[in-house]
Amino acid sequence: MRKIVLFGSNGQVGWELQRSLPLLGNLVVCDRSKVDLSDLDAVSAYLRQERPDIIVNAAAYNAVDLAESFEEDAQKINCYLVKVLAEYAAVNNAWLVHYSTDYVFNGESNLPYTEADAPNPLNAYGRSKAQGEHAVVASGCNHLLLRTSWIYSARGRNFAKTILRLAATKTSFSVVDDQTGAPTSASLVADITALCLYRILNSTNSENLSGTYHVVASGYASWYEYARYLVSEAVSLGVHLNCTEHDIRAVSGSEYPTKAIRPKNSRLDNSKIQNAFNINIPDWKIYINRTLSDIARQDDYVS
Repeated sequence: MRKIVLFGSNGQVGWELQRSLPLLGNLVVCDRSKVDLSDLDAVSAYLRQERPDIIVNAAAYNAVDLAESFEEDAQKINCYLVKVLAEYAAVNNAWLVHYSTDYVFNGESNLPYTEADAPNPLNAYGRSKAQGEHAVVASGCNHLLLRTSWIYSARGRNFAKTILRLAATKTSFSVVDDQTGAPTSASLVADITALCLYRILNSTNSENLSGTYHVVASGYASWYEYARYLVSEAVSLGVHLNCTEHDIRAVSGSEYPTKAIRPKNSRLDNSKIQNAFNINIPDWKIYINRTLSDIARQDDYVS
């Protein structure tokens, strides 16, 4: 039976991967209690011990604003760790699945970014992720380099939970309306990952499927439009809130300055992965209701 090692199991995508990956083989979960991911020698030793056929790396330093002050810390996880994983995969003929981000682009294009567009990040986090991408490709290993964006789930911290908390505790609030992207469920990313790996494992020319792909929900919205939809759907599901979508104000990102500059256009074209793996990726609104129901059942989403 194939062995799959998963790094970053406690994140939003990593948590969902623990559900989807066992269908493909023997899943071994590596969290920080087993290996300090900033200790590259320890990571190498762990890989030699486990001898995985597939490495799935959902670990990331994703504190975007903090990375502006601690870029080297971001590079340790987003680049140097990735280099170790990729080089092991190349030498041992293993597959590497690694997740990247829309933040490798500067967001100045008027069109959705394709895999052929050159990265040009605006901030330290984006630079560290772009460096990690380069390490994967330069290693020559068979890989799925999966860029995603605007991840949400019922677990962890994310925009969807923040908006529900604000709507439950305030009578009105403001949301940025000049940044666009595709709200993407962590469960969708995990399901697509498992399906792609299944196709690879059952392909006679799997090396041809190695490459960079965009894994995001179809369609797009601004943060403001996303927030309004979240609140509207939550109300229709019977979630008690103090305000409706009509109480949300649209503002420019310049009114909410952050330490790290965010790309205004985070749209990623997902047609390549749909065509290569014969996948139909649904509109971003499709997954919202299930996640909203899960969040609403939690006692702590307003805290």
